[in-house]
Amino acid sequence: MAKYLISFPSAAMKVPDSEMETVGRDAHAVIQETKEAGVYVFAGGIDETAPPVLVSANGAVAEGGYPWAPLLSGGFTVLELPTREDAIAWAARIAKACRCDQELRVFGFDPES
Repeated sequence: MAKYLISFPSAAMKVPDSEMETVGRDAHAVIQETKEAGVYVFAGGIDETAPPVLVSANGAVAEGGYPWAPLLSGGFTVLELPTREDAIAWAARIAKACRCDQELRVFGFDPES
């Protein structure tokens, strides 16, 4: 079994305000299905009202993230699934609920973590 990250940046979600309640309900329904299927690890979104900070190895803190990296935003779901095909199927269900494409990535296994 591998853990898969299914995600989208905020800018990808181009949904009229009038449909946001329905999108939220549909997205929560799919997440509930992942829980019932026993594949849910966690889900949520980046709180875009809380700015990031960059913490150095010496403990120094600087406002903002990496200056060269794109801003991290949007929603994330992590599922534990037996195959990539299963991950693609769940990503398609989440894409349909959220009304936007989803990016799928697999986490590398680290037996020490």
